Amino acid sequence: MWTHKAWPGHALPAQERLRDYAGWCTAVEGNTTFYATPTRQTVESWVHQTGPDFRFVLKLPKVVTHERRLGAVDEELRIFLAAIEPLGERTGALWIQVPGSFGPDDVPVLARFLRRAPRDYRYAVEVRHPAFFTDPDAARLLEEALAVAGAEWVPFDTTAFFVSPPTSDAERDAWTKKPRMPRRSVALTDRPIVRYLGRDDTARTVEGWQHWVGVTAGWLREGRSPTVFVHTPDNADAPVLARRFHDEVRARVPELAALPDPVPVEPPTLF
Repeated sequence: MWTHKAWPGHALPAQERLRDYAGWCTAVEGNTTFYATPTRQTVESWVHQTGPDFRFVLKLPKVVTHERRLGAVDEELRIFLAAIEPLGERTGALWIQVPGSFGPDDVPVLARFLRRAPRDYRYAVEVRHPAFFTDPDAARLLEEALAVAGAEWVPFDTTAFFVSPPTSDAERDAWTKKPRMPRRSVALTDRPIVRYLGRDDTARTVEGWQHWVGVTAGWLREGRSPTVFVHTPDNADAPVLARRFHDEVRARVPELAALPDPVPVEPPTLF
């Protein structure tokens, strides 16, 4: 997502909001592609609004991951890849978020999908079945399938969110929808991806991400290029928090490049 009613860029025309977001952060989760494949014209507009170093982590359509569960999806995948082709190197990874019912017995299906998928892209898999986090054999089975394809395992860390009961409407809504899983901090590739969910209270969000500050700094020292997405239940301050997280990591790894300076959004005028 790159637009939110609480963010400064929301005052801009819809076709300019991504350009504003790209002034705050250098990567984005493409969650809308789960619900509908964009037109090629729409994707070309994304290219025009971002620099060559900006990266999209695009979620595969739900027909591929949830309805067909990665089986018999060659045509659907072809259509999706044709639509996003203009992004070129801006496609940081194709994000395969499988349903919570997709368990260890389904790993062969995932492995077969990854073997058949075009090698022009990187793949990042997010699983939510509890067995992958509690059963070492299930975790090893998944890791082996991902390793063969050079794919990453995307952790969605909600531990800080679920540490105590919700205190706002947004938190209460997220409480019923977000997965509760143990935290996982192992990178399988040189480009790990992390999704972190904090609280609507900034102090608690910052406290909860300290683990990831250390892990991310360590990955950078190892020569990896991690991408970390910071969420809160209402996401109102997500861009500001993402920049704060980056600054905390940069304090430990000074050679990490600074994020771009956001361009102030001019208030709309009549003329």
